[in-house]
Amino acid sequence: MITMFRTCLRGIYSCHWNQRSNEQKSDRCWLSFLSFVSILALSWMYICFIAFNDHYDVNNELFKAVKKWVNWYMIVMIISAVLAIYCLLLLVFGLLHLAIKEPLNLHCLHKVFLFLGLLAVTLETAGFCFKWEKQWKAIYMSFQATAPFLQLSAVVALTVISCLVFQSYHRAKTTACKIFIMMTFLVVSAAVFLCPLAICSPCITSNLPPKPALIGHRGAPMLAPENTLMSFRKSLECGVVAFETDVQLSKDKKPFLMHDCGKNFLLRTTDVKDKFPGRDGSNNFTLQELKTLNAGKWFSRSDPFWTLSSLSEEERREADNQTVPSLSELLVLVKKYNVSLIFDLKNENNSTVFQSSDSFYTTETINKLGISPDKIWWLPPEYRHDVMKMEPGFKQVYNKQKEMLMDGGNFMNMNFSSLSAREISELRKSNVSVNLWVVNERWLFSLLWCSGVSSVTTNACHLFKDMSKPDWHLEPNMYKGIWIATDIVSLLLMIGLFLWQRRRLTGDWSTGIY
Repeated sequence: MITMFRTCLRGIYSCHWNQRSNEQKSDRCWLSFLSFVSILALSWMYICFIAFNDHYDVNNELFKAVKKWVNWYMIVMIISAVLAIYCLLLLVFGLLHLAIKEPLNLHCLHKVFLFLGLLAVTLETAGFCFKWEKQWKAIYMSFQATAPFLQLSAVVALTVISCLVFQSYHRAKTTACKIFIMMTFLVVSAAVFLCPLAICSPCITSNLPPKPALIGHRGAPMLAPENTLMSFRKSLECGVVAFETDVQLSKDKKPFLMHDCGKNFLLRTTDVKDKFPGRDGSNNFTLQELKTLNAGKWFSRSDPFWTLSSLSEEERREADNQTVPSLSELLVLVKKYNVSLIFDLKNENNSTVFQSSDSFYTTETINKLGISPDKIWWLPPEYRHDVMKMEPGFKQVYNKQKEMLMDGGNFMNMNFSSLSAREISELRKSNVSVNLWVVNERWLFSLLWCSGVSSVTTNACHLFKDMSKPDWHLEPNMYKGIWIATDIVSLLLMIGLFLWQRRRLTGDWSTGIY
C-alpha cells in the first residue's frame, strides 16, 4: 500500500511511475517557485471573489467594446479557480514528497503550466490595475470582513506546515542553518499569532446598528429586465424604500427610463437593431417610438446574472414582453406604493440653460403627477439650485460632502468603497443619512450593516430582504477568547510536533538510542 502511494505520488508530480530518479539541486528551487505561483493564484482568486460584487459592470464595459453580451467575468473566475486548484494540489504533492523523502523532480509539463499560470495572473492583475483601479479600495475593505477568518486559517496552515519546518530543522547539518530556520519560523509565527491586535472590523462590536434600508437599483435586475416596470414591481416584493433609476429625454422631451447612453444606448437592452436599423441617439426617438421596442427578451437571451432559472414560466413570459417605460409610468408606482425615487439624468451635460434641461422637464413631469415632493430624492448636481427654486420640497442628495455642507444638506449617496467605517460613523453621528451603491454580495452588505449605513442601493434585494442579522458579528470579548484559545492550541500542537520530530529523527535522546 505504501509503495503504491509513493508510486502514485511520484507519477503525478514527476511522471516517473516505474523508477525513482535522482534529485537535482534545482528541484527545490522549483518547489519554491511552485509555492510562489500558488500564493499568487490564491491571491488573485481572492481578488476575483471580492470584486464579484461589481462583475456586471465589467461585463457591461466589455459589451461596449465588443457589442456582444458574454459573461466574461465568470469565464475569468472559472479559469482562475482551475489555476488555483491545480497549483494547490501540485504544492500538496510537492510537500508530501518532501515529507517522505521522495526526489522533487517536477515534470517539465508542470513547469510550463506554472509559467503560463504566472503569466495569466500577471496579465489579469495588470488589467485589473489599469481598468479597475477603484476596486483596490474594495479589496482593502474586504479585509475588515475576512481578516479574522484569514488569521484563523493562517494559524491552522502554520500548524500543519510546522511539521515540515521542524523536520528541516532537525535534519540541518550546521548550527547556523538551524538558527536561520527556527528564527524565520518564530518571526512568522509571532506575526500570525499577534496580527489580531491590528485587526479592526466594525463587525466586532457590542452595539449592532439597525439593518440598512434597501433601494432597488434599476428595480430588481436579477429577477427581471432592468429599468422595466416588472423589475420595479419585483423590488417592491423585497420591501425596498426607494427605486433607483436612470432618466433620459426623448425627441419630444418626454422623460423615459434607460441606463445606457450615447450612440448605441438602446443596443444592449432592446431590439432597436431590428425595429429601427441605422438609428441611434435618444434625441432621434419619440416616446411613442421607444414604446414599440421590446426591452425584455435580451434578459432571457443573455441571463446576465445567471438567475433566469429561478423564474417561473409565467414570469419569463412577462419578462419577454417588457417595454421601455416612461418616467410617468414609474411615478404611478411611486405614488401607489408610497416609496421614494432617486435617479440619474444621463444626458444633463448636453443642456446649457435650465429651461431646456433634462432637470426642468423631469421636475415638470413629477409635479404634474402630484407626487409628494419629499418622496423625490434629487441627485443630479448640474441644476440643483434651479430645481430647489422650482420645487423646494425635494429631498436633496449629494455625492460630495463639501457640496452637501455648503447647502446645509444631510443626505450622502456614494460608491460603497468611498467611505471608511470611521467616516460612516462620523456622518451618522452628525445625523447625515448615508446611502452606498451598488451592494450585491452578502459579505459586503453585512460589513456595511455593521458600519451603520442608512441604506444601500442593490441589484440583489431578494438576497438581503430576509436577513435578520449580518452574516457574522461577534462581541469583542468572544472574539478575543477565540483568538487566544486558537493560538494556545496551535502552540501546544507545535511543541508536540517539535518533540515528536526530534524523537523520530534523532532517536530517544534520554536513552541515547539512535
